[in-house]
Amino acid sequence: MGPPWQMDWTLKAQAARDTLPENVRKMVDAARAELVTAKDPYFRGIDADVDLPDSMRVGPLRSSDPKGARILLFDNGHGWMTYTFIRRTEDPQIVVEEVFWQ
Repeated sequence: MGPPWQMDWTLKAQAARDTLPENVRKMVDAARAELVTAKDPYFRGIDADVDLPDSMRVGPLRSSDPKGARILLFDNGHGWMTYTFIRRTEDPQIVVEEVFWQ
């Protein structure tokens, strides 16, 4: 299996996205597009996120758990999405757990 990946949102993350201003929702949608088309949604390795736009970065949510949740920073760090990648044989997918913007 490979891109494009399926993506799902927790109810909390979807509600948070829906309350954001329109211009920020467009940034979230752009970040979503980058994730679902990424060759490796974990962005493993040195400079693995080099293909992302300059305003986006990806890294582990906790450095002590490198295979766990990820954080995608967008809008030059003013917003983020936390997500996990569930690698299943039949239907691998990305699950967005939190969306925040300030």
